[in-house]
Amino acid sequence: MIKIRLKKFGRKKQPSYRIITIDSRKKRDGKAIEEVGFYNPLTKQGKFDIDLINKRLKQGAQMTKKVYYLVSKIQTKN
Repeated sequence: MIKIRLKKFGRKKQPSYRIITIDSRKKRDGKAIEEVGFYNPLTKQGKFDIDLINKRLKQGAQMTKKVYYLVSKIQTKN
């Protein structure tokens, strides 16, 4: 099953996350199928490719709870 979830990167005590599509059986920081967004929790900035996310959802991918929250929060701002 394909999941849309967060992939952590950045320095110690300064996390940043990429929103990626990945097989659910792979590690959190494993090789992604594709990158569909970015989120920085320290500055509360996020950038998402909504078209790619919707495309993957139509193909049967599932979002994690945190990604769902972030995407819905960004969409309500626009």
